[in-house]
Amino acid sequence: MGQNTGASNLVYDLVSIQYHALKGAQVYEQYLTDAKDHDEVKKFIESVKSEDSKRAKTCHELLTKLTKDGGISAAA
Repeated sequence: MGQNTGASNLVYDLVSIQYHALKGAQVYEQYLTDAKDHDEVKKFIESVKSEDSKRAKTCHELLTKLTKDGGISAAA
């Protein structure tokens, strides 16, 4: 899917995963507010928020490795 962007498919995929994980993190505070009287739901939302945070961090680390010193070509 990244072939028309100048980025490799792999880089595009990781950026997309990272974007969606970070985008989700923006709304979790509202979800937690909505679930204020429901401890089980709050626990679940906190878990999802944590998973997305870890996912975004891992994507960042992988992208850093892949793109360091031009380590992956745009055509890959």
